[in-house]
Amino acid sequence: MASSRSSPPAERGAGSAPAAPAAAPRGPGTPAPLPPDADPVVAAIRAALLPFLAPDVTVGRPAATGERPLRIAVSLSGGRDSMALLDALAALRAELPVAVSALHVHHGLSPNADAWAAFCVAECARRGVALAQRSVRVERAPGQSLEANARTARFDALRSAEADVVALAHHADDQAETLLLQLLRGAGPHGLAAMPAARAGRRPTLVRPLLALPRAALEDYARRHGVRWIEDESNADTGLRRNFLRHEIVPRLAAAFPGYPATLVRAAAHSAEAAQLLDELAALDAGDGIVTGDDGAPTLDRALLAALAQRSPPRARNLLRWFLRRHDLPPPSTARLAAMLDQFVRAAPDARVRAAHAGVELGIFRGRIVVHAGAVAAYAIAWQGEPALALPHGVLEFAPAVGEGLAASRLRAAAVTVRRREGGERLRLTENAPPRALTRLLYDARIAPWQRASLPLVYCGDELAAVPGIGVDAAHRAAAGAPGIVLRWRPVRGG
Repeated sequence: MASSRSSPPAERGAGSAPAAPAAAPRGPGTPAPLPPDADPVVAAIRAALLPFLAPDVTVGRPAATGERPLRIAVSLSGGRDSMALLDALAALRAELPVAVSALHVHHGLSPNADAWAAFCVAECARRGVALAQRSVRVERAPGQSLEANARTARFDALRSAEADVVALAHHADDQAETLLLQLLRGAGPHGLAAMPAARAGRRPTLVRPLLALPRAALEDYARRHGVRWIEDESNADTGLRRNFLRHEIVPRLAAAFPGYPATLVRAAAHSAEAAQLLDELAALDAGDGIVTGDDGAPTLDRALLAALAQRSPPRARNLLRWFLRRHDLPPPSTARLAAMLDQFVRAAPDARVRAAHAGVELGIFRGRIVVHAGAVAAYAIAWQGEPALALPHGVLEFAPAVGEGLAASRLRAAAVTVRRREGGERLRLTENAPPRALTRLLYDARIAPWQRASLPLVYCGDELAAVPGIGVDAAHRAAAGAPGIVLRWRPVRGG
């Protein structure tokens, strides 16, 4: 990880031993002047931020009264790298119309985590920078990397920042280490591209302004400007792969190849360019075969993918990888991708295909490949009259109405529960007509198989009273002019 934090919350500063004396305090809004062109750290940050400023904005001055500044949040661990980034950004407020804040993510994985948070609070206060804290829970799931899970939780938290841009302190040495790790995993061009300098698409944009600078540049900045930081004891744990590379392998590489890490940063840039070309090829191959589904997510024409696989299997694999990335899904292994592609290519038009990947499933419905949530476990949740009921896979809303929906009187007369479909249910939608199998009603409504299995069923006592999207049983329907409740089902995306 880019910013080093550290163990016994011993503070470090300016290349000194632990608990070095602090630099002279800076008052809020009065950062120490930094020579703009002489300092590579400040110059790199300024260059990275300029594209995010409006073309007509005048630089060389702070934000004027009434002017909306560019809101920048620093991902702040308290380590040297993120503290150097914070310090330089705080100084740049004097010459750029920016509002700087910081976000500290509390993982709770170290006994020193509370001390790190307190350190960040104090250092932000010294610079007049607002600090937000997010506590995250990192699951220690079997077979999963704790470091990867912590990274995912951290980035989810960063996405919640109230900012236009979130600045991260990754530098060239981090980029080189990431490239080496991806090589050792057998990654393709997208993995070998390592970390992007900027990741847009969703607010806030994630920016890494220091990615071209070596770690030594940040060490030099921290020393010259009296920046204090803390060290994370886990950074010395060579049982972690990145730390093993950093402590055991990288020093030997740097000694043998003087261009390190710049040469590997350049290689990552070449891979990023190749990855972009592959994405552009996939978009051309997809053409009109990529269509947004009812839930706003892209779907892919199965026949188009199958035809492409006959002409060029590598292009078909590239298209499928691209489609998964459109859903923010990680790439499957080579073997898993081949198996998925084979399923889709060989499937009949109406076949029931279920390909599990990264916590979701891929299926085929009406000739299109769809990414959707997996099956939900059985549940039975009582409704106590609240306007919205949270379920494991979405929210069921109960909206008051008149003369439509469920009869409010029937809901008051019996215990109301919401359950998962188990099979064998029947519903009578028309008076004086026999009840029909819910299976058939769902099929006639052209609802996808996975959506049929996940629809919540509303019971009054032991009687099935309503199914959102299908209708209300005639015995439970509100009479004309009578109070009623209309159901609205809001599944999680892909549900």
